[in-house]
Amino acid sequence: MSLSMPSSVAETLSLMEQGNYVADRSLTNALFLALKLGRPLFLEGEAGVGKTEIAKVLSQCLGRKLIRLQCYEGLDVSSAVYEWNYARQMVEIRMSEASQEMNKKQLQTNLFSDQFLIKRPILQALEEQEEGPPILLIDELDRTDEPFEAFLLEVLSDFQVTVPEIGTIKAKEPPIVIITSNRTREIHDAIKRRCFYHWVDYPNAERELDILKRKAPDAPEQLSEQIVGFINKLRNLDLFKLPGVAETIDWAHALTQLDRMALDPDTINDTLGTILKYQDDIQRIQGTEASRLLEEVKTDMMKAS
Repeated sequence: MSLSMPSSVAETLSLMEQGNYVADRSLTNALFLALKLGRPLFLEGEAGVGKTEIAKVLSQCLGRKLIRLQCYEGLDVSSAVYEWNYARQMVEIRMSEASQEMNKKQLQTNLFSDQFLIKRPILQALEEQEEGPPILLIDELDRTDEPFEAFLLEVLSDFQVTVPEIGTIKAKEPPIVIITSNRTREIHDAIKRRCFYHWVDYPNAERELDILKRKAPDAPEQLSEQIVGFINKLRNLDLFKLPGVAETIDWAHALTQLDRMALDPDTINDTLGTILKYQDDIQRIQGTEASRLLEEVKTDMMKAS
């Protein structure tokens, strides 16, 4: 069952909290305005900071269908929007030839009808849904190329696509569009102009600790505080890939499964692969650097108490 859209920033914040998403004020403002004014929301930020999760939470809390288009290099219209079911069309042609009941004009009309159309995510998102307009998640748009961006302009401007054999298909009610980018390359300004924009940054320590309490409630309080402190120390270093919130949550789950009540140098060295994904980063942190960072975390916690 679909729920009504939030009518204020406070209601939007409450909605996200229902889905255990800890959003800051600026993100909540951007999300509320995008929902209220029917504009796509363009979310940019490092991998693992929670951009994709926003679409999932909206789908869950609003009771709307989530349609996800995972972008990749070489993504084209046939994979993103539609393609014709050529195998079924060939069967239809053979059956028509065998029966000799259908003339060529009727056959052509029949072949390019809805029953032979394979609807990909974008076309699915333009269809009318029983529970209301769906959430269309265009994930990691920066992985595609410029020709696909150019195609998206029609979708984002008018919420319609053109199928040459059928004509223009337009959404009766526009879907809620969430676009994410890890900023591996710049997205064209023409796309951004059609969206509300928000940079999703790493959370501060207080907010990240709140996230852990929601996402890893079984982790001991002291362990959670040390995890957040250690992760924040890592983010101040010049690493190849800084750990995101997803890695923080994974580490808390992993250490809980290992029955750890607090961090120690050996535990950190044994589990660095949970939060760091490149061997060069792991080698840099293992050993004395891990011990040094842990001591800094403990000192900071003593000062705070």
